[in-house]
Amino acid sequence: MADFNLADLWELLADAGGDAEVLVAGRERRTYCELDERANRLAHHLLDRGVGAGDHVGIYSFTRVEYVEALLAAWKIRAVPININYRYVAGELDYLLGDADLVAMIYERGYAERLRPLAAKFPAITTYVSIADGTAQGTDLDDAVEYESALAEASPSRGFGPRSADDRYIVYTGGTTGMPKGTIWRHEDIFFGAFGGGEWSGNPITIPESIARNAALEVRLTFMPTAPLMHGAGQWFAMGGLLAGYRVVLNTSRTYDADELLGITEREGVSSLTIVGDAMGRPLAEAAKSGRYDLSQLRVVGSGGAILSDAVRAEIVAAVPHVLIRDGYGSSELGAGGSAVEKAAVGADGVAPRFSMGPQVTVLDLESMNPVRPGSGVVGKIARSGHIPLGYWKDEAKTAETFPVVNGVRYVVPGDFGTLEADGTIVMLGRGSVCINSGGEKIYPEEVEAALKAHPAVFDCVVVGVPDQRWGSRVVAVVAARSGWKPTYDELADHCRTLLAGYKVPRAVVLTEEIGRTNVGKADYKWAEAVAAQAV
Repeated sequence: MADFNLADLWELLADAGGDAEVLVAGRERRTYCELDERANRLAHHLLDRGVGAGDHVGIYSFTRVEYVEALLAAWKIRAVPININYRYVAGELDYLLGDADLVAMIYERGYAERLRPLAAKFPAITTYVSIADGTAQGTDLDDAVEYESALAEASPSRGFGPRSADDRYIVYTGGTTGMPKGTIWRHEDIFFGAFGGGEWSGNPITIPESIARNAALEVRLTFMPTAPLMHGAGQWFAMGGLLAGYRVVLNTSRTYDADELLGITEREGVSSLTIVGDAMGRPLAEAAKSGRYDLSQLRVVGSGGAILSDAVRAEIVAAVPHVLIRDGYGSSELGAGGSAVEKAAVGADGVAPRFSMGPQVTVLDLESMNPVRPGSGVVGKIARSGHIPLGYWKDEAKTAETFPVVNGVRYVVPGDFGTLEADGTIVMLGRGSVCINSGGEKIYPEEVEAALKAHPAVFDCVVVGVPDQRWGSRVVAVVAARSGWKPTYDELADHCRTLLAGYKVPRAVVLTEEIGRTNVGKADYKWAEAVAAQAV
């Protein structure tokens, strides 16, 4: 009997899927058999170079078919793939290579110059596999083996040893506060906690062998996750989609282009599309409004990693009336916690999103750390038990803080605040690390941002706190207006007062051409704080 191991599960599915197309990435297409065989070849190459169980293998690449092959190959030999952010500058890359304890690196050739000065500093990395990306071959690292050559010389068969549900999966967080941390999961826990358990639209599978039936679904969805594979959300959507039996289409573009995305959606018959918040959602709605694309097969637009505001939800539905809008709630530590379907239900002030969570997600009281009573209105921290990570790589102090044991139950508490409603849903108030304390009142930026985005003049915004002698902090909104609009402070403040309590209304508004966001569309609060502090 197979185990709830990611490689075991994939192989069961691949054997059942055979010659059916399962992955599209730009010009590249793979059937189940082709994808599995190429992963086998890469796995044997790594084995032949001494990479084995528990070893860490860096993947330093944009989203492409080789990224998926590298994930599968590492899992097949019980190694641990490590995601490397391709936007890192030298200092960040240096930090991650030192923290992650890599022994091998699979990278795009264009990154050779960034890696060259670090190769001597990290001699434990003895295997380099280089993916051709149009960069001249003469610029590569001296010890690198070209990816296709490595595959051509390796065995296409399996012949790997037994694996375990306890094999490790590590995803490095985006590092929005401080340097990134490696979150350690067991294979079984990540499969059920973030990959969907082999069944996103119903109950998870109960025995590993059941996953084979996903290759023979009567109605097979074509699913396109747009988040890059270097981030947890991208891997979870892509690999969860594969294991659910979907035909997965990857967005291989190196920049976000809503028109290009909708062109792929039309050409490949995408039925479900995931984006990251308003930064992707609003341009998507604008492109869809043009009427240039046949989106008749698109049924679901989901957002993961950042919540869609009600205003952007409405714009997407106006452009594509037949789609279902779904917000997902989760994080690198919590996994996939739940979802808000259709228009987000309102919180106390009319704008906070309400999520239907899994049975293992609750809200813990800030003082006692016990679960709050449903309907009590007590603001606490959102937490999850059950299939959760083991902790952080090489950080025992942070592990103890984020994964507390309460009355014999081990939780993950990533830092989001919320309330548990009488019907069991959770109103998500925002991340405590960016919470604004003004005169003793806690203000969650996401609430204020959602209110501002409902104004027709606001294209995008980020809300932060700046020091204030009287109140400790005051609320400041950094706003990018729609083309042709120049909203005044009074106009925006009056609008917010119709949706928010008075103490949450911004005390100042800073207009900017464009909002600074991270490479996956999340608000860059450090950037916004600097802009606000300079302007106010």
